[in-house]
Amino acid sequence: MTDTTSPTASAALFLNATPEEVVAGLTLEEKASLTSGASFWTTKAVERAGVPAIMLTDGPHGVRKQREGSDHLGIGDSVPATCFPPAVALGSSFDAELLERVGAALGEESQAEGVAVLLGPGINIKRSPLCGRNFEYLSEDPLVSGVLGSALVRGLQSQGVGASLKHFAANNQENDRMRVSADIDPRPLREIYLRGFQRVVEEAQPWTVMCSYNRINGVYASENPWLLTSVLRDEWGFEGLVVSDWGAVNDRVAGLVAGLDLEMPASSGRTDAEVVAAVRSGVLDEGVLDVAAGRSVALAQRAARAARAGASYNPDAHHALAREAAAASVVVLKNEGGVLPLAPTSSLAVIGELARTPRYQGAGSSLINPTRLDNALEEIRARAAGDAEVVFAAGYGEGGAPGEGGAHSDGGAPGEGADELVAEAVAAARGAETVLLFLGVPAELESEGFDRDDIELPADQLALADAVIAANHRTVVVLSNGGVVRVAPFAERVPAIIEGWLLGQAGGGAIADVLYGDVNPSGRLAETIPVRLADSPAYLDFPGEHGHVRYGEGLFVGYRWYDAREARVSYPFGHGLSYTTFEYSNARVEADASGLVVRVTVANTGGRDGAEVVQVYTSLPVSAVARAPRELKGFAKVALAAGSSREVEIRVRREDLAIWDTRIDGWAVEAGEYRVEVAASSRDIRHTLSVDVSGDDVLVPLTADSSIGEVLAHPVAGPMVQQALAAGGDGAASGLLADPAMFRMLASFPIGRLASFPGMPFGPEQVEQLLAAANAPR
Repeated sequence: MTDTTSPTASAALFLNATPEEVVAGLTLEEKASLTSGASFWTTKAVERAGVPAIMLTDGPHGVRKQREGSDHLGIGDSVPATCFPPAVALGSSFDAELLERVGAALGEESQAEGVAVLLGPGINIKRSPLCGRNFEYLSEDPLVSGVLGSALVRGLQSQGVGASLKHFAANNQENDRMRVSADIDPRPLREIYLRGFQRVVEEAQPWTVMCSYNRINGVYASENPWLLTSVLRDEWGFEGLVVSDWGAVNDRVAGLVAGLDLEMPASSGRTDAEVVAAVRSGVLDEGVLDVAAGRSVALAQRAARAARAGASYNPDAHHALAREAAAASVVVLKNEGGVLPLAPTSSLAVIGELARTPRYQGAGSSLINPTRLDNALEEIRARAAGDAEVVFAAGYGEGGAPGEGGAHSDGGAPGEGADELVAEAVAAARGAETVLLFLGVPAELESEGFDRDDIELPADQLALADAVIAANHRTVVVLSNGGVVRVAPFAERVPAIIEGWLLGQAGGGAIADVLYGDVNPSGRLAETIPVRLADSPAYLDFPGEHGHVRYGEGLFVGYRWYDAREARVSYPFGHGLSYTTFEYSNARVEADASGLVVRVTVANTGGRDGAEVVQVYTSLPVSAVARAPRELKGFAKVALAAGSSREVEIRVRREDLAIWDTRIDGWAVEAGEYRVEVAASSRDIRHTLSVDVSGDDVLVPLTADSSIGEVLAHPVAGPMVQQALAAGGDGAASGLLADPAMFRMLASFPIGRLASFPGMPFGPEQVEQLLAAANAPR
């Protein structure tokens, strides 16, 4: 006879049972225990039922597993793991296949460390350049966020490790993030802030979704039934578990009712007791608890079945992948006069402590302890020809502060002042053929937990830049930053600018690869670089006041805002240069039942192999609703050998053409002649096409408050009104409506009020009959 009380037997029964069967055998207290954590990073086990504890740990660009015995957060004391480029860089790759490979590598490392769920990716929209956590997010555009987020989830989960899609939803600032209410109108909420989440859920089914700290239109995300159940599960078909962000639970019982399955971290049993008491008092239906506990059981089963004993990974191979991903994410903003790529024989002055002491990731919960760390200075020196001089000057101290040079062997002695550092940099610049000037945002100005005050580089770095550029105009600026910085102070005075973001542990080598042309740059901006902060969409509403932030820019986020206003920007969304050139020809578009099919021939007309990011934007110039001048609806990264060409096909899904119709509280495609732009950026349109798109049948219920225009446009009521006007009355009404100017005036007049005007062929009773006929089921 099998001993079902042994741990091995219980585990076997657990894996072979359905979640509902496991839950049915648990006590009330055991069920409650499964809906909150056992510790900071693990869930609770129920040993007698074979339910194991599983580990969830921070990502999203590396495995931040806390060492045994360290503090709760374990920040700065985690096991070594590959620090891949953060999302700010990966978003600029525009390369879903690459991100899927990065996700798979993250899954391999998670398996090796016994991690069941990696907390990421983060796909929140970059509403403002001031958000302190923008380095963890992919883009200002929901299509980029959704497509690339799906790729990361697919890759991670291909290795039997769950993703935790975060932060759901509208987590677009760090200021007051635990309480602030993001007050957003329905259309921008759906079309901008939820759309990327919807795509990832529907395409990739992450094992978990993490709810955010903030409130949405007054309701905490952790206890929002509309968000966690109506939208996430009922509309999108999410099948996994909803976990709280760490400390996001405001009311544990309300959270369960809303659809929050797992509270993290542990609460020392306090909230478990609240749940048990609520069930026993009748406040909470035990069936609600059963559902949440069942989802925790299902997650534990999934993790246990996928776990691979003795799993390992190749750190060198992952470092090479990190370098490939970093190089693919570098964006060359400017390159005049062929200053790049560098010749190996060039004499160089490398200026800026960031070249030697890289800032390669953001600060906060995503801080990875890298397996190794490259720096650009060493990589540049390794690439230069043997007789090519490469001198270094720190220019500023570690962290970007003046007079804080470290005790390095090649400059920047302790206690050295700002004036001396600048003087050394200027002397180095004067003696070099080309200057590589490394500038960036210090970690203390850009982190999880607080927002930036501005988008400026530190004043001492800008002063250094002025001095260096004056000494040598052939200066290449290399940036290191987690959010965009204002480049206007120097953009017109230097021939080349490289946006290097935060590139992970292999970023130093990747920068050298791009500088010397071993990698032809193919990164494109996933967010706009404004001329100044005051130009940005959320400038007047960010970060709100007294617990509320109004999303007053509405749909006009990022490039949608700048393009609608024809505003000058430093560099537009989608922009990025290559060391070769690309031409587009033979562009055409067709509409079918599934959406649009856009085809264009792309030719590499230069002398180097390279990759182009072909972008497709759409708009509907004649529309009944507010729209941006263009919205990204498809993209493809295309690798082409020098002198070659190929036809590129980009499909635009019909659902991506839909707007959120507030009249029916649902998605609808508006009929009309759509403009389709095939482009290299939102400001570099190569071909403009048009195509007729059939609309969805949207029958809005009519009421006495419906306008004459709405009634006349209705397929049932419209002909009835036209017939009544033609057959009855003194002709004044039909004459008024036949006059274009008068019709424009009357078109917005409610039908119920117009009925009492003299000369109208229908009174209140006829209006009631008209409305009943229009709204009758068909």
